[in-house]
Amino acid sequence: MRLAGAHAAVRRIWTVELRSRAGGPSLVCAHCTMPPPPLETASARSAALAHLARHARAGALPGHLRTCQCREQGCSWHPRHRGCAGPVLLALTLDRSGRAWRLADACTACAAATSRTAVVPDTLLASRRPRRPRCSPAPLGGPAERGHVRATLAHLAAAVPQSTSPAARLLALQCALRADAGGHVQLPGGLLRGMRLCGRGELWEELEYANWLRRTTDRHPQVAVYLLDTAALFPQPDSRARARAAQWALHPAPLPVPAGLPPAVRLTALALAAHTADSTERGDMNALARLCGHSPQQTAELLDRLVASQTLAGWQHDWETDEIFWQLPTAPRTGHSHRPADDCSTP
Repeated sequence: MRLAGAHAAVRRIWTVELRSRAGGPSLVCAHCTMPPPPLETASARSAALAHLARHARAGALPGHLRTCQCREQGCSWHPRHRGCAGPVLLALTLDRSGRAWRLADACTACAAATSRTAVVPDTLLASRRPRRPRCSPAPLGGPAERGHVRATLAHLAAAVPQSTSPAARLLALQCALRADAGGHVQLPGGLLRGMRLCGRGELWEELEYANWLRRTTDRHPQVAVYLLDTAALFPQPDSRARARAAQWALHPAPLPVPAGLPPAVRLTALALAAHTADSTERGDMNALARLCGHSPQQTAELLDRLVASQTLAGWQHDWETDEIFWQLPTAPRTGHSHRPADDCSTP
């Protein structure tokens, strides 16, 4: 247990801004004494985000020393919500001008409540090491894949309107994970057919109306798009790691959904799988609802459908803490044996 006040809070907020100058845009950093040289216009955004990443790497701290910087600022970065909750994450926020970024530690609840914000997995800031040859690839569904999907779902919860449909969110997730460094991505017809979303032009219109992407090619059955969401292009892991996360998201073991169930059920199962560790199957009801764009009541109904489809053995909502617990069919939960699966439903 971490004792309150055992450590002094360390400020972990970095901000950069792109300003127009003769000879090209200039990067202004509140934490650097010497201004960087002028930048190439085409690469200015990438340079700004890479600069923030260097600050975060240089200022790395153990998890138990990190605190919610939003809370330290009086939670002035977002509208009022139920209060700080969840692990401390690294959150990237773009201001409304589109020329300034803030990178800061924030709890899960504050990051989700702050507009134009993306969660940056800690693995993206790890020092690069030479790759070692492998005899065979690691199985999908490890901490890396779960972490990338979890961060992308959290970003989409803040970046697209809450009314965005589950099917459109599943498409956006694949686009964000499969995009190249310039924000371009092409989804082949086979992938869209496998997702049962081929020919659904209205889903792309949803994301275009939200100003999240723009279609560049729409030759049935494949679709090519360009991501307009700057925060989604924060320095990412290599393309192979992102592709593995995107592939796992199609069949998110240990919670693969039977074919034919609607996108709302599939998205809920994916969110649960991304938050399922080896021995922990728990989360916050409101946080899960935000990730999927549902109300808590809708989320409860979808969890019941996952039980009915035998994707889950059961689930329970703790009304006092707003936590939910779920039980996998093949891996019974040992820490809550007093909650039988057949009673794990919301009244």
